[in-house]
Amino acid sequence: MGEYTHIIHSFEPVFNKNSRVLILGSLPSVKSREYGFYYGHPRNRFWKVTAALVGKPVPVTIEEKKAFLLDSHIAVWDVIAECDIIGSSDASIKNVRAADISVITYLCPDIAVFTNGGTASSLYDRHILPNSDRPAVRLPSTSPANAAWNTERLTEEWKRLISPYLFQNTENNFTNM
Repeated sequence: MGEYTHIIHSFEPVFNKNSRVLILGSLPSVKSREYGFYYGHPRNRFWKVTAALVGKPVPVTIEEKKAFLLDSHIAVWDVIAECDIIGSSDASIKNVRAADISVITYLCPDIAVFTNGGTASSLYDRHILPNSDRPAVRLPSTSPANAAWNTERLTEEWKRLISPYLFQNTENNFTNM
């Protein structure tokens, strides 16, 4: 099964004062850590789903992804600041130190919080919610491990859950999506 490794999250959160939704994963996978940015596994559907959600092309480079998130009013970070983990196995996570999302919520007081998958959701509820007044909405995971959800179904569910927050009070409300 492998040995535990202590991981300290090395990616900065991506957000600015215009961010309307915060999407929290659990912790970057081994592939994402090798790539150097969020959702770096080539089979993870995060970038396809979010691009479809906002009606933009799928970003490719890290710089394009950062610009895409900021231009789309999407903030991204993870629930875990550091932990012990075997490979990318969410089931093996232990000794969690949670991220301090107040860095984002202070600048963006009206931001809506979402978790990408069950592990992020349960970790959020256990480690962040007790010190926060912000419950998080659980999104179905974009991970390739979530084979029960195809990309089309994921996109529709993400649109249903996120659109009311992301597109409120905007000139282009994407009502035809």
